[in-house]
Amino acid sequence: MTHARAMHKGRADTLRLLTYNLQVGIHTSAYHHYITRSWQHLLPHSKRLGRLDMLSEVLGRFDIVGLQEVDGGSFRSGNVNQVEYLAHRAGFAFHYQQLNRNLGRVAQHSNGLLSRVAPSHIEEHRLPGTLPGRGAIHARFGEGPDALHVFVAHLALSHRGRTRQLDYLSELITPLKHVVVMGDLNCTPDQLHAHSRFCTSLPLHPVRPLLSYPSWQPSRALDHILLSSSLEAGEIMALDPLASDHLPLAVDIHLPESCRQAISLLSDQ
Repeated sequence: MTHARAMHKGRADTLRLLTYNLQVGIHTSAYHHYITRSWQHLLPHSKRLGRLDMLSEVLGRFDIVGLQEVDGGSFRSGNVNQVEYLAHRAGFAFHYQQLNRNLGRVAQHSNGLLSRVAPSHIEEHRLPGTLPGRGAIHARFGEGPDALHVFVAHLALSHRGRTRQLDYLSELITPLKHVVVMGDLNCTPDQLHAHSRFCTSLPLHPVRPLLSYPSWQPSRALDHILLSSSLEAGEIMALDPLASDHLPLAVDIHLPESCRQAISLLSDQ
């Protein structure tokens, strides 16, 4: 697939982004499912692969996708690496899995990145916290100071843990120019804004916060897409429930010319 084909509505300056906490493909649509379907966090389910197929049809409309709570191929997922499976089903040329919590054959808790644009460099970061198992993927698209930097993160539930993790991310993004931070940050916009160090490290304007949790009756904005001031946000939307307790969030971003040149979006592959 060419880059021009992947651009939204044919615009070479636009990328379609999506972030989604997949919850390993569990169909959660009520609070009591946290109890009655909790076994699916450890055991396989016959319909899980079908849910991934349905999800791949949605993901295929986007250029860069950040995933949280995906399984890297264990007993509970039927030994299917969900990042790899979704990438192939949705036609992404590039995918990357970050294993954050390794429970051996039982569970492989991971973040994931799917992209139609080939990253020039990728790093994974183990985020600090009392309990291990949180991480962030840092993908760089292009070279030099005008490269695009995309972070896919899943932060801790506790305030103390999130504070340390946001401090860590602040150090990473401070020297950068064109930045996207997206993922399940496990905090509301007010809680995020209260972290002054993160907000001043590189001013990231939030794409209009949308309620994303719980998926069946959204009342909290826990999932976010944050952009540096150099990037312009187009339409932002929360998609319909799929197979998780979170809703996917999507946005079109418009890139400045210097950034487009850095990542060579106009060249076909």
